[in-house]
Amino acid sequence: MTISLVSTKLYIPPARSKIVVRPRLLEQLNKGLQGKLTVLSASAGYGKTTLVSAWLSVCGRRAGWLSLDAGDNDPASFLTYLCAACRTIGVNIGEGMLAMLQSPQPPPIESLLTALLNEITSVSEPTILVLDDYHLIDSKPVNEAVAFLIEHLPPQIHLVIATREEPVLPLPRLRVRHQLTELHAADLRFNATEAAEFLGQVMGLMLSAEDVMHLESRTEGWIAGLQLAALSLQGRNDVTGFIQSFSGRHKFVLDYLVEEVLQQQSASIQAFLLFTSVLSRMCGPLCDAVMGAESGGSPFSSGQRTLEYLEHANLFLIPLDNERRWYRYHHLFADLLRERLSQGLPPLEEEEKRTVAELHIRASGWYEDNGFELEAFHHAAAAGDIERAARLMEGEGMPLLFRGAVTPVLNWLESMPREILDSRPSLWVMYASGLLMQGRISSVEQKLQAAEQALHGTVQNERTRDLTGHIASIRATLAVSKHQAEPIMAESRRALEYLHPDNLPVRAAAAWSLGYAYQLQGDLSLAETAYAEALSISKRIGHVMITIMATLGLGNIQEAENQLPAAAGSYLRVLEWAGEPPLPVACEAHLGLARIFYEWNEWDQALLHSRQSVQLAQQFEDSDRGVAGEVLLAKLKLARGEVIAAAAILAKAELLARKEHFWAQIPQIAAMQVSALLHQENLDAAAILAEQHGLSLCQAKVYMARGDISAMLAVLEPMLGEAAVKGRPDERLKGMIFYAAVLYRNGDKSAATQALAEAMTMAQPGGFIRAFVDEGLPVERLLREAQVGGELLDYRRKLLAAFEAENPQHSQLRSAQQLPRTSQPLIETLSGRELEILQLIAQGLSNREISERLFLALSTVKGYNRNIFDKLQVSRRTEAVARARRLGLL
Repeated sequence: MTISLVSTKLYIPPARSKIVVRPRLLEQLNKGLQGKLTVLSASAGYGKTTLVSAWLSVCGRRAGWLSLDAGDNDPASFLTYLCAACRTIGVNIGEGMLAMLQSPQPPPIESLLTALLNEITSVSEPTILVLDDYHLIDSKPVNEAVAFLIEHLPPQIHLVIATREEPVLPLPRLRVRHQLTELHAADLRFNATEAAEFLGQVMGLMLSAEDVMHLESRTEGWIAGLQLAALSLQGRNDVTGFIQSFSGRHKFVLDYLVEEVLQQQSASIQAFLLFTSVLSRMCGPLCDAVMGAESGGSPFSSGQRTLEYLEHANLFLIPLDNERRWYRYHHLFADLLRERLSQGLPPLEEEEKRTVAELHIRASGWYEDNGFELEAFHHAAAAGDIERAARLMEGEGMPLLFRGAVTPVLNWLESMPREILDSRPSLWVMYASGLLMQGRISSVEQKLQAAEQALHGTVQNERTRDLTGHIASIRATLAVSKHQAEPIMAESRRALEYLHPDNLPVRAAAAWSLGYAYQLQGDLSLAETAYAEALSISKRIGHVMITIMATLGLGNIQEAENQLPAAAGSYLRVLEWAGEPPLPVACEAHLGLARIFYEWNEWDQALLHSRQSVQLAQQFEDSDRGVAGEVLLAKLKLARGEVIAAAAILAKAELLARKEHFWAQIPQIAAMQVSALLHQENLDAAAILAEQHGLSLCQAKVYMARGDISAMLAVLEPMLGEAAVKGRPDERLKGMIFYAAVLYRNGDKSAATQALAEAMTMAQPGGFIRAFVDEGLPVERLLREAQVGGELLDYRRKLLAAFEAENPQHSQLRSAQQLPRTSQPLIETLSGRELEILQLIAQGLSNREISERLFLALSTVKGYNRNIFDKLQVSRRTEAVARARRLGLL
């Protein structure tokens, strides 16, 4: 569910039939197309919008337009409208970014803009994108987003910004690069010739050259001032006298002229102007709703007819579409009307001075009835109608917070006096929820405590119980970031107990956090059930983020149960939902795929996903995902024999983990550090570290390295029993492989073979390879000597091929020994993955079928084919299969 767009913000203001043609400025704008950015910067009334609109009508380029307002300081609103403006240029532009924005927890702005820029590159024609009224933007995130957009704009896109103030953008850098064209007030002001043309041809005044020059001098070429002066001059007899007395700074001049203009209008028109000034944009039905009974009996009782009259009379009304349905007032004119409205100046009667709030309420009602929830909320807030604003903020099952409107909601809540928040505890809860969504975690608990204090002593009902549940859900999410199982579980259960059955968004989040608590405690069955519940709810209501998080949880469980193909499928679905470029949460999916591809002995894929995980994790605040990715990279380094490099990565990861209090990562780091120390034969340090962190398998390996079999078995056998009892298949598999190696080295070949067969039976469905290869020579020898049958026979061949690839020199020797005397040995042996692909080729699978079976990109499969053909010295599939059979590889 998303906030409805105000489509009129995307309309290019149509060029007026009567306009001053300004060739000198049009030439500057055309020259500016050679750079990235054009900025028109001047105070109100200098004709910036009119000039750009006229230019677009003659420049011959496609264009997109976005009229900004204060609501676009919310990054989600700005990006949504930016995307919509781009979609007016190309139909399919922005689909990826819009999908990401619909999540209750959107990704960082740079990720969103990268997705948009990637799609903009599909636009082949030179195109102009206009951001009008940029001075209304004072949000640092939005300014940074625009700076990022400018920096990475493709050459076929030119950006134009119209603003009253110089934007907070890296303009000096663009000036040095000659990528910036600037038009300021000195450029935009009318010269004497243009002023004469404007006053004569556009405004229809017959003035002497002296009067025109004097008026142009007094207004300093300020177009709005000239227009207001011309309106005031209409119907006057003493034109020269009026012009001679015309003076003052812009504000006073404008105040005087507005009074002169308003004084010449009827009372009904003046009332219409003042009452509708509360609207940032207007259409006939909306004006009717706002005017209500006040316009009854007026010849302008129809809002649409009144708007058409105002446009015809040049009363600062700007059409926003080609159908003349939506309009807005000139911003400065609107500001003055609102100021007069707030002061209750004539022609308002005394009883009408208190209607400003009512006008906002009427506007809010119309917007709500027509599906514009955010606009309805804005007017309710402006009216001071807390009850209505709160109801609109909470939405019908999906709060505005969860639909991307975090900033306006938080701004409103921050403006509320404490006594108002205390009187409505739900506002405190929404306050905390918004802070959590913005990552301002340190302030969340304070707001939750305020909510609880406000709830204390109130009558328990469905409403208060639901708030209690929402508070607990927020606290559960806070505990998730710290991997604290007990607090997560307690708060999640409390949330699910108290939440209303219809509060599906929060119930989905609570179910997910409960699943995470179960997972931390090792209860995979209950975790899976909780994740499945969260997934069911989130899919039903379109809660994309919880859908992703629950699927990640299920992938983790599948991995822990040695179901590697199923886990890979879960992680790949997450990447699909996360979009391109992906949401930062996709780092967890990349991390899972990296672990799986490592286990499948797919080095390139494992390394690729590891690096992508680390890169995405950097976009998170207060997250240990980056450390987890670095630990896996260290594991890859260690498996390649790069012990020093691995140790350096681990030392850096440990330093960061301790500094940021990522305590959950410390045992994982320590386990890898023990492995590194064992490679360096530093047994004492390895023993201390393994014992310090209670790493049973690491302790067993240290004892084994010391030759202390009894001590090793005293640690290993209880560990295997505990893993079996507690249902930890992944831990049991690793322990069984090591146990088989220990028994073999201890001379108990029969028991070793039995243990190996059990481990292979557990590992074969998941396609485990590195779990065996990483145990080294004892497992390889046991594999060669052990008697296995059925599917395990093919699996053994696959494992042995991986061992051979691990040691090329031994591999060539063994291959030569195993080949028939009449066959010539391979120059270079096939890797484990190449042998696996060769088997599938022999079964008749196409490249695409192989890519789907092995979760590989099609281009990767084709690359393996080339390697296989080169090594077998053949040029086609049938030859490869035939030669492989002769060599005994199939």
